[in-house]
Amino acid sequence: MKLLKSNSNLFPSVFSDFFGMDDFFDNFSVWDNDAWLPATNIKEDEKSYGIELAVPGMKKEDITLEVDNGTLTVSGKSKEEKEEEKDTYIRKEYKSSAFVRSFSLPDNVNEEKITSRYEDGILKIKVDKKDVAVKKEKKAIAIS
Repeated sequence: MKLLKSNSNLFPSVFSDFFGMDDFFDNFSVWDNDAWLPATNIKEDEKSYGIELAVPGMKKEDITLEVDNGTLTVSGKSKEEKEEEKDTYIRKEYKSSAFVRSFSLPDNVNEEKITSRYEDGILKIKVDKKDVAVKKEKKAIAIS
């Protein structure tokens, strides 16, 4: 089974550094029909990073969010089975989907302050930045 490896720069350099793509696809098989990658939006403001993943049809119980050693990993797996019986036949359908998406976090984030919520098929993740002390200007002190 062949693995897909991405070396393309999908975001400007600040996002490439933040969301390191080199090892992103290590466990993703091109030939696995059940695996897919959710569309992702990434935004940044002064206090946090925001990540939104489109995962329609999944329940929040199907999604796992973990942070370990500077890597934020979002994964999900769902399975659906339908059975229909008529007079002359029985039909069973199985549908499953799974994804794993990992993001390398920059040094300026507070891993203890990551929050998420699932709403209308969108997983919204907020990654707070560390509080950075405001640098005070140089001040002369008079000698009396």
